[in-house]
Amino acid sequence: MAWGSYSAFSKEEHMSDIQQIIVPVDFHQHTDDLADFAVGVANKLGAKTTFLHVVEQFAQVVAYSDVDSTSFLQADEELFGRAQKKMTEFITKIKASCQFCDGVVLRGNAADSIVEYARDQKIDMIIMGTHGAQGIEKILLGSVAERVLKRAACPVLIFNPYKGDSGYSLNAPINAAVQPL
Repeated sequence: MAWGSYSAFSKEEHMSDIQQIIVPVDFHQHTDDLADFAVGVANKLGAKTTFLHVVEQFAQVVAYSDVDSTSFLQADEELFGRAQKKMTEFITKIKASCQFCDGVVLRGNAADSIVEYARDQKIDMIIMGTHGAQGIEKILLGSVAERVLKRAACPVLIFNPYKGDSGYSLNAPINAAVQPL
């Protein structure tokens, strides 16, 4: 098979294989746009959608220092509780347009948690956004989307919220919505 001759979106039977989608969200500026796009794709495919949020754990980092980690453990618990509340509110808000949606909140490194969840739950596709980090920011912090894209065993569709005012049209060819990293 020649390089680039296979596309997961080239044949109808491949699209029907996608029955479970996860959508990592950070509850920031473009979460609603990402959710609208992902729900549109999921509805067209008849797929179940799980929105996933990962809470980074500060207490793990502090465990290697001389600082008392008790306050960090409390902060971790508070952040996790807030994230669960935000996820519940988020799912309630989109339930009308996404009948088969649910939400999950995990703890850990974002990229690792997303890839592990996708593997453990046998997810068929990941739809996630990119923040458009460039230059030194990308070098220092890396890109969660890029790390997931490189490590996930399933297809990863990257949503670019900086596409412009018109957003994406699900009637357009898939290459109009997919952006290279």
